[in-house]
Amino acid sequence: MPNIVSALTARTQFGQIIRRVKEKNERFVVDRRGEPQAVIMSIKDYLDTIAPTPAWLKRSWQTAKRTGVAKLTMRDIDSEIRRYRREKQKGRSR
Repeated sequence: MPNIVSALTARTQFGQIIRRVKEKNERFVVDRRGEPQAVIMSIKDYLDTIAPTPAWLKRSWQTAKRTGVAKLTMRDIDSEIRRYRREKQKGRSR
């Protein structure tokens, strides 16, 4: 259940609200003259609600963690791509 705060409270307590959103994953509904006007929620909460991660992508992330691929740096990945492209280019020139 989200917390309901007035627009005035949201303005004057914005820093505290943002901290609670981030640290405690709380949601706030900003109310103005008795009507809900806006929702304040964390980016992670928003993405999980609006655009949840597909099951196939979660499985892919789990496989990457299990096999150690998730620990590769961008430099490692770029190096692997260059190596693959060189080998592929050598195969074409034959």
